[in-house]
Amino acid sequence: MRTILIEPTENPKVMKFVVDYNLIPGSLELDRSSDISEIPLAQELFNYPFVERIFITANFVAIAKQDTIEWEHVVESLKNVIEDELLANPRIYLQKKKEMYQIYAEMTPNPNVMKFVSSQLLIDGFVEVKSRDEAEGVPLAQIIFKEFDFTKEVFISDNFVAVTRDHSVEWHQVMMAVRGLIAEYLQNGGEISNVEAQRHENPVEKIINREYTNDEQKISDILNEYVAPAVENDGGKISLMEYDEASKTAKMLLQGACSGCPSSTATLKNGIESILKQFVPDLVERVEAVNG
Repeated sequence: MRTILIEPTENPKVMKFVVDYNLIPGSLELDRSSDISEIPLAQELFNYPFVERIFITANFVAIAKQDTIEWEHVVESLKNVIEDELLANPRIYLQKKKEMYQIYAEMTPNPNVMKFVSSQLLIDGFVEVKSRDEAEGVPLAQIIFKEFDFTKEVFISDNFVAVTRDHSVEWHQVMMAVRGLIAEYLQNGGEISNVEAQRHENPVEKIINREYTNDEQKISDILNEYVAPAVENDGGKISLMEYDEASKTAKMLLQGACSGCPSSTATLKNGIESILKQFVPDLVERVEAVNG
């Protein structure tokens, strides 16, 4: 049986249930209006009328409850439900038979970037190839640059490849060809990368050679838990680059599909900034983007 740890959060309405493996790539945020027909765990949890929202990412399930009930009265029951459902569906969704390296294309908020998602893990971490000249040591990126002249950047992370195009083509013209090339290459056992993948935990470690302060670590922890999985789901990467204590400004490094994305600023202002204000209101008032 899977081990599940119950962890309180800084928000008294939210409790985390942590397991010992990654549940899904990316993240899921569900409320009572969400389509949960393929998610038995959510169906069972929403049977409890006090459950308002469910957030699933990385290795935990976070549940937000109504104020009308105390955690001590329900937390063990919720834990038991999660245990039972994960035994039946370890990857959250109803399991369907899939071909090895089934690839599907997915738009990202950046119109120049298309994300090609694999049914299998590609690498543990991420590799960013910013140009054709930097592709040496990353065979999957090399074949993409070789076959498609419009390729500007390739970003490989976990179970997806994000490809940045130039303006010589539109994605509807080339999307199927790129998807087919990646699928065929992987099916034939092609190497993905001989370059050591950067770690997700601190992707700016090689850029700024310093340790986080206590305040920076608090901000980074919130990013890693509640923001990074959703950004990665859109083919990008976000991490704390710099923190100005005087102005309470957090500067974020954007990589992959997020780098130069027209909607990045709005996303930061409307989403990430509000999340940080909610969890660490004494530390963050403003968020700024730094493109990687």
